Amino acid sequence: MNFYGYKRPDGKVGIRNHILILPASVCASDTTRIVASQVEGAVTFNNQNGCSQVASDQQFTMDVMAGFAANPNIYGTVVISLGCENCQMDLVTKAIEERTNKPLKTVIIQEAGGTLKTIEKAVRYAKEMAEEASMLRREEFPISELIVGTECGGSDPTSGLASNPLVGALSDRLVEHGSTSILSETTEFIGAEHILARRAKNEEVRDRIYDIVHRYEKALQLVGEEVREGNPSPGNKAGGLTTLEEKSLGCIHKGGHSVINAVFDYAKPVTEKGLVIMDTPGNDPSSVAGMIAGGAQIVVFTTGRGTPTGNPIAPVIKITGNKITYKNMEDNMDFDASPVIYGTKTMDELADELLGKVVETASGKLSKAESLGYMEIAIARVCNYV
Repeated sequence: MNFYGYKRPDGKVGIRNHILILPASVCASDTTRIVASQVEGAVTFNNQNGCSQVASDQQFTMDVMAGFAANPNIYGTVVISLGCENCQMDLVTKAIEERTNKPLKTVIIQEAGGTLKTIEKAVRYAKEMAEEASMLRREEFPISELIVGTECGGSDPTSGLASNPLVGALSDRLVEHGSTSILSETTEFIGAEHILARRAKNEEVRDRIYDIVHRYEKALQLVGEEVREGNPSPGNKAGGLTTLEEKSLGCIHKGGHSVINAVFDYAKPVTEKGLVIMDTPGNDPSSVAGMIAGGAQIVVFTTGRGTPTGNPIAPVIKITGNKITYKNMEDNMDFDASPVIYGTKTMDELADELLGKVVETASGKLSKAESLGYMEIAIARVCNYV
């Protein structure tokens, strides 16, 4: 099975052809928004971080920024910084260049002469990249080139009964084709980590699964908090989920039945094929951002209650097993998994259909979140700002 994408100079294959206007900190985010609005094919995001951070938090931010620039869906990047933030321009460009050799330009607001001069310079850089990117044509590639992130949010019992097992069946198909599938949301492994650990490729991977779960719980306890105070969310409970363990047993279905080959830290490059885990929060925008920074060109996202979450870098396909949600939020939902609950379609039939949806989206069809222009993101954090 094949899709049509763009070959990058670093050897990776993108499914979109964006120019990224990258804010190195919160102080540059409004400027990047203005620049991106003036260049067809440009994307950006509101970076709330990049300054006033301890080292471990700053590393998360750096990894997401470098990962976004390196993501195969990006043709080239224009980095804009203020000039005095923690994430200094030389640090950001070095991190990007360690991951990719794609086109890269920089503008520092304090050195360029303020906002208007920065915008003028950055727009010129971005338009030049957009002109070059427009010359590329999609080529045919095997789906083994795809890295697919999996996510669930706004869950209800139909998530564990239908949409998550469906994504698990999709994940198994992707693995069989030589692709990579990422299982995320460490807080939603709690209570089910032993089930995942049994499927680890080796002892090292098994130990890493336990480590990330226990470390996450302990990190919250250090500041006097318990993960169960915030998870499940009020919407999860209203939908019928009662405990975190119950939610976790539904969440891990997204990993199907394949062997788990590796565990990656948040936003780090995903370098293994097959089923892998990324250590991410349960928070949807930050989990999705981490997987995309890791190299995922596309994300499949299950939701029982319904959520419009998207991302500026990669298409996010929304799947629900709740037929009421599909009807009420048809503008946001890409795929209806409810027929498996009512017996009108089998899981195998739906998995084949969903794989087809992934391939056509990879080949250029917009997801609902893309067509609506949804591009909110968040970045995982260790502690408060300094």
